[in-house]
Amino acid sequence: MFSPINRILYSQTPLEARHTFIFICGIHGNETAGYDGLKRVINYIKKNHIALNCNFYALTGNINALEHKVRFIDRDLNRLWTHDHIKKLTEKNTINYSEAKEQLELLHCIKTILDSHNGTFIFADIHTTSSTTVPFITISDSLNNRAIASKFSLPIILGIEEHLDGPLLTYINEFGHIALGFEAGEHHAVASIDNCEAFVWSLLSKMKGVDKQHIPIHKFNKRLRPNKTLANFYEINYRYGIEDSNTFNMHAGFLNFALITKNQVLATHRAKPVKASKKGRIFLPLYQNQGDDGFFIISKISNVWLQVSYVLRKLRLSSLLIILPGVKQDPTKNYVLVVNPKTAKFLVIKLFHVFGYRKRITIGDFYYFVRRDRKIIPMK
Repeated sequence: MFSPINRILYSQTPLEARHTFIFICGIHGNETAGYDGLKRVINYIKKNHIALNCNFYALTGNINALEHKVRFIDRDLNRLWTHDHIKKLTEKNTINYSEAKEQLELLHCIKTILDSHNGTFIFADIHTTSSTTVPFITISDSLNNRAIASKFSLPIILGIEEHLDGPLLTYINEFGHIALGFEAGEHHAVASIDNCEAFVWSLLSKMKGVDKQHIPIHKFNKRLRPNKTLANFYEINYRYGIEDSNTFNMHAGFLNFALITKNQVLATHRAKPVKASKKGRIFLPLYQNQGDDGFFIISKISNVWLQVSYVLRKLRLSSLLIILPGVKQDPTKNYVLVVNPKTAKFLVIKLFHVFGYRKRITIGDFYYFVRRDRKIIPMK
C-alpha cells in the first residue's frame, strides 16, 4: 500500500498563483489517514484535470515510519524542529538515526518551496489521534493563523506549543508563515480519511485556491461541521507528561473533548491513579504505545478575550508590557520578553497570552516569553 512513497506526492504550480499551499501527511507513521486522504485529492485532481488557482504541494513526513506503520522509528519527527537541533543536524550532517534523514529531506523540500515562490504560504500538517474525536484544528496563537482557522466551524486549540518542544508547525510559524494542524479523527476510522479529504478541499476553496464548481464543496463542508457546541477556541491549561508510555494506562472510554471534573481518576501511571488537576475538557488522551503526552486539559476561551486580544495586537500595544515590574525586552530579539518571576505577578504573566506571548522558555532564573505574531523572514 505504501511502497514506494515519495517525499513530494504531488505538486501543481501555475504561473499566476499568489498563494502556496503545503499539505504534509505522515509526520507520524501510524497516522495513515492523512496519506490516504491526500492521495484521494491528488487522484481527483488528475482524473478531472483540475487546474488549481494556487501553488499546491503534498509532502510526506516520516516515510520509513509510514512504511512500518509506527509513530516513529528512533525519534518522534514532530519533536525535532528546534533551531538548535536543526543547526546541529545541518552543520554536522550526522545521519545516525532514521528521523535525521527524514528531517533533512523534508527541510530541504520546504526550503526549496519557499525559495521558489512569492506571496502567501499556508502550511497544513494533517494528523489523527489515538482516541475517538471530532475533527479539530491546532494553531500557534498568531492573528494570521486565527484568521484562517476561524473560517472552519471546528474546535480550534491555541497554544499547544507552550507544552511541546519541537513541533514542525511551531518552527514554520517562527518564520512568519501561516501554519495549521488538522486532526481528522481516530487513527483507524474510515471517517478520518473522509475528513482529511474534506479539509484539503475546504481549505483550498475558502482561500480561492480552487474554483468551487470543480468539486462537491457542500459535501466536504458538511463533513467538517460535526458538533456546533464544540466549535469554539480553546486553550490548554494542563499537560500530563510521561517518560515511559509502557507504564501509563489511560482509563477506557474517554472521548476527546469530554467534560471532566477536578479529582476525577483518568488513568494509572506506575500503578498509581492519575487524577484530573482541574475541571475542563480532556484533550488527546493517549491510547497507543508510543507517545510522551498522557493527556491534556483544555478550557473554552471567551469571545471577549479573543476580541480584546485582537485589538491590542492590531494596535501593537505589546510594548507597554515592559513598563511592568520584572519585565524587560530581550536585547537581541524584539519578539521576546524577559521576565523575572520573583518580581512579576502571576496575573501579569497570564496577561502575556492576550498579547500573543504564549511560548515560555526557562533559562536560569528568568522566563523568556516568545511572541507568535512575526514578520516573514527567510528560512536559512
